[in-house]
Amino acid sequence: MTAVADLYKNYINGAWVEGGAGTIAVDNPNNGEALSQQAAADATDVDRAVQAAQVVHDTGALSDLRPVERARMIQKMSAYISANKDRVAPLLTLESGKPLWEAEIEIDSAARFLEFYGNQAESLEGRSIPLGASYFDFTTFEPYGVSGQIIPWNFPLEVTARGIGPALATGNAVVVKTPEIDPLSHFIFGEAAEAAGFPAGAINILCGDGAEAGAALTAHPGVSQIVFTGSVATGTAVAVAAARRVVPCVLELGGKSAGIVYPDADPQQVLDSIRWGVYFNAGQVCSAFSRMVLHESIHDEMVERVADMAKGLSVGPGLERPTFGANMGAMVSEGQRDRAEAICQRAEAEGARAVTGGRKLNQPGYFLEPTVFDGVTETMNIAQEEVFGPVLSVMKFSSDEEALRIANGTEYGLVAGVFTRDLDRATAAAQKLRAGQIYVNEWFAGGVETPFGGFGKSGYGREKGREALYNYVQTKNIGIALG
Repeated sequence: MTAVADLYKNYINGAWVEGGAGTIAVDNPNNGEALSQQAAADATDVDRAVQAAQVVHDTGALSDLRPVERARMIQKMSAYISANKDRVAPLLTLESGKPLWEAEIEIDSAARFLEFYGNQAESLEGRSIPLGASYFDFTTFEPYGVSGQIIPWNFPLEVTARGIGPALATGNAVVVKTPEIDPLSHFIFGEAAEAAGFPAGAINILCGDGAEAGAALTAHPGVSQIVFTGSVATGTAVAVAAARRVVPCVLELGGKSAGIVYPDADPQQVLDSIRWGVYFNAGQVCSAFSRMVLHESIHDEMVERVADMAKGLSVGPGLERPTFGANMGAMVSEGQRDRAEAICQRAEAEGARAVTGGRKLNQPGYFLEPTVFDGVTETMNIAQEEVFGPVLSVMKFSSDEEALRIANGTEYGLVAGVFTRDLDRATAAAQKLRAGQIYVNEWFAGGVETPFGGFGKSGYGREKGREALYNYVQTKNIGIALG
């Protein structure tokens, strides 16, 4: 059994501290039992963290360094997290419900984000602008100062690294508010910051209730830029708070992403993509393959094959699933599991057919059956609302125009997919799909190098890739009149 501490503290200004709001109870979704306690930050704790970060910015402790010096510290953080994967992965599994192999993938991804942005720290350069012989004009990039980041519970370590990597690379200090549901494994970032030699206050990690700690962070006058990943409702509140202070945001919100499967698609590529896009992390993925828009000529065969794959998944506690394979873990909380089940029940009431799944498992823990719904129409709730669970909706089409209309028929626009052997058809569809990232013949094609972000209610700004760096800097133009 993995050793779990009784209390996990916050990391503020280089010190491990308790919280002014007491503690938050963290459950184990694998069995529904109590797991540990997390120190809960209040508004005063948030203020201390922001002030510590502001000192780092004001003194130039990060921004005045040569970029290569910041790069080396970020890369040391990456190496430290990789070296401690075996310590962190079991804890992440216990608090989030992921199979152990999925937790290990997340930690590898967190380390990779830091490695990538460490490598990018030296690459951000200004330019000179020709204005004739009488002027010398050039641009520079400057960090905003303090980046306030609010982290979701579905990929807590990966998303933290995705945000702090470009922030630190460009010379910003950060204050991270971790999710209340699974905050425990975030201790690794505090340890890594110390091991890498970051000055106290450059990286602050705290947990607290969103209504108090999260609101205090977004409203704090010392926070110059905000990064939020989560629901549309909360993201809207964050954007409003930021707008009141005229502070820029990066918002990565929900999705109801569709993959169009044409008659000439490779069935195995589709099945593999559904396995990853629907059932990885128990479907708790903002860019999940939640709607399969399937051509009528291959409908019956593909639905049967997808249902067989879903039925073959072994579902249970994450520590009992240490290796990659046909298995799935728990959902993160009882509330999330029950919400997903309620959406499934409504879908059946509206006329969709549960080919398989749709119910919680009769065992301890927060488990939902891997689910496939057929006969889903555009007006059904399940076709429009983000389930955030292991649920695939199958929607039938007959023409290319109909497929695109169905795929674009939500308020979201995070990702979309196209499955076909015809490159012309794939390219034409990709140009017409209303989403920030298009996958062709492989869901989640890409990596940390590729920009990620949405259209519509999926948010704005881009994360990942070089594009993310520009969220954390402002451009200054300097014009010199020559004598």
